[in-house]
Amino acid sequence: MFTLTLMNRAAEIRDWMKEVRRDFHKHPELSTEERRTREKIKDYLKDLEIPFKTFEHHYGIVGFIKGNGDNTIALRADMDALPIQDKKEVEYASQNTGVMHACGHDAHMSILLGAAKLLKEVKDHLQGNVLLVFQPAEETVGGAKQMIEDGVLDKNVKAIFGLHVSTEIPTGKIGIRFHQMNAASDVLTLRVLGKSTHGAYPHEGIDAIVIAGQLICALQTIVSRATDPRDSAVLTFGTINGGSQNNIVADEVTLTGTLRTLSPKTREMLNDKIAQYVELIPKAMGGQGVLERIKGYPALINHPAWAQLVVDTSISLLGENSVLELEKPSMGVEDFAYFLERVPGAFYQLGCRNEERGITHPGHNDLFDIDEECLPIGAALQAGCVLNSLSRLS
Repeated sequence: MFTLTLMNRAAEIRDWMKEVRRDFHKHPELSTEERRTREKIKDYLKDLEIPFKTFEHHYGIVGFIKGNGDNTIALRADMDALPIQDKKEVEYASQNTGVMHACGHDAHMSILLGAAKLLKEVKDHLQGNVLLVFQPAEETVGGAKQMIEDGVLDKNVKAIFGLHVSTEIPTGKIGIRFHQMNAASDVLTLRVLGKSTHGAYPHEGIDAIVIAGQLICALQTIVSRATDPRDSAVLTFGTINGGSQNNIVADEVTLTGTLRTLSPKTREMLNDKIAQYVELIPKAMGGQGVLERIKGYPALINHPAWAQLVVDTSISLLGENSVLELEKPSMGVEDFAYFLERVPGAFYQLGCRNEERGITHPGHNDLFDIDEECLPIGAALQAGCVLNSLSRLS
């Protein structure tokens, strides 16, 4: 399929993709609740005569286009929505109170279905196979990890590609980095244990609030003094709770926070440092510190050779000026990172900004929308990445 033909065919299915996207947008479902969404995807895959597989313990679904050869290229789209009330005044606004596709996952599914349609039409000429990964629960529990554990990458997958719509980038352009795209995250819960007493006699107790204050200040120096300044890290404490009355020395304080890092080495080093501080600072002041770490998503790190393939595909389809090399990675997280830990590939941002139409609101905003002209562009890009990857591997 030549470049011009691919773009022209994608333009021909634009209206179909808009209809698909708007249906998803009207009927968003939260993470781990994507029942209707999966049923609709099943219907579309049946219409396209693409075989698929579902799973008992989550609502993910994978389709498979069999071509000529053993190599397989995977494409992924996430499925879940957010607990946000849609405030847009459009006919396709969410009909589910308090739930909204405010992060563009409706667009991602529509783009993947569009790419599937394009690739199915040329399956007899494919130099390998295509795995279509519709993944649940990106926003919460990390559905990518669940699907990997279910073996979705076991079918000789040589590379995987994913995208995310962005209202920071104009329609017709993409944004990409050749290494770190997104940060890793860890959820931290710290408990400082002291000894309560009357506030008039603090020497008879161990003040957990004072210890917590010292600990907060000390922990901030881990980023400023223990992290390579050429690297990036963020340590934020969002809640602190302790004490029961103004004249009672608190015997317990609980803090919760998040750690964001860009490299696996820095991530583990900082977690080790935090554990040391939580143990030793309270101990030095007569108290006790207890740390719970919930390991979140890993850093999303693109594989340079496959990121270059995305760049080359974009230039061939959209022109020399279609690629923005992003200056800085995002400190937000994305569970596509789990896929890139297992197989090579790349993740990029697809421009969907249209200032003339007022489509400028960021993701996770109650007025978020996309320029739907990005849908056929995304479908052509994803299909093009598959075709170019299979050609490279053959």
